[in-house]
Amino acid sequence: MATTAALELVHLSKRYGAVTAVDAIDLKIPAGTYCCLLGPSGCGKTSTLRMIAGHEAASDGDIVLGNVNVTDLPPAKRGTAMMFQSYALFPHLSVIDNVAFALKMRGVAKAERHGKALKLLELVAMADYAGRLPAQLSGGQQQRVALARALITEPQILLLDEPLSALDPFLRVRMRAELKKLQRELGISFIHVTHGQEEAMALADLVVLMNGGRIEQQGSPREVFNQPRTEFVARFIGGHNVVSVAGAKLAVRADRLGLRRPGIEIAGPMIAGTVTEVEYQGTFVQVSVAAGQGQDLVAQVAEAEFDAAPHAVGASVVATWDPALAHPLG
Repeated sequence: MATTAALELVHLSKRYGAVTAVDAIDLKIPAGTYCCLLGPSGCGKTSTLRMIAGHEAASDGDIVLGNVNVTDLPPAKRGTAMMFQSYALFPHLSVIDNVAFALKMRGVAKAERHGKALKLLELVAMADYAGRLPAQLSGGQQQRVALARALITEPQILLLDEPLSALDPFLRVRMRAELKKLQRELGISFIHVTHGQEEAMALADLVVLMNGGRIEQQGSPREVFNQPRTEFVARFIGGHNVVSVAGAKLAVRADRLGLRRPGIEIAGPMIAGTVTEVEYQGTFVQVSVAAGQGQDLVAQVAEAEFDAAPHAVGASVVATWDPALAHPLG
């Protein structure tokens, strides 16, 4: 594989007519990083990925890979490779010819390109399927072939556009573990677009959460989860309650929100409400509470704690938390 390189986006923008899809973002992705661009539909994450790939022209700003400004270079000259959401395998070509296709276009001899393709198929555990057509493969197998095909040009960065979205939930979990393992083995950067918070948390060294064409927050999964900067981050990442106390908004993790029956003396902040839903989740019970001023709260109560003092739908409760464990939002 090629040596990896750092990527820097400098005031990068993308406009489609009057619509600004990506709004002057700055981002540094260190070499060898698994980066997830995360956010809701229309936040600009796919446009950003396509600009890095060269499939969309930047309206403003620069894309710098290593010490080379690649902003105006064609895709094949950038040192990046993209794996598309649909996998886009050629249906009439065998697995090995799909993987070797880019080398064929470069005029590489058949024996050499097949040799390289076979090594990559071995890397993704698909060598035994080299002679099959894509239609004879499962979704997960097609994904592995698409990965091998993207890697045949020895890119410095692999770009992945929602690569797990077409897979069933069980296979999705298995494949994300394989993606992370592959990235570690190759040592190159992966930039992975997803709208799945759980997927980003499981895979990324660097999470970049986008909103309205801008970067709302970036950092390690733990940093973003435990220290959300804004209400949008707290709500989108999930697992948090956004509460208003004395005019200030705070994020309180659902597993740190306690529920008490009314009349029990409580020292510290509290919000009264009514239980609207109780869901058993195995190791914990998720209790939804409708509180005053339109605040909907969620508490994750440990199974043993819930069994000792259960809460029923319609019951009055008081939500409370340790102020030291609440995170102020900007």
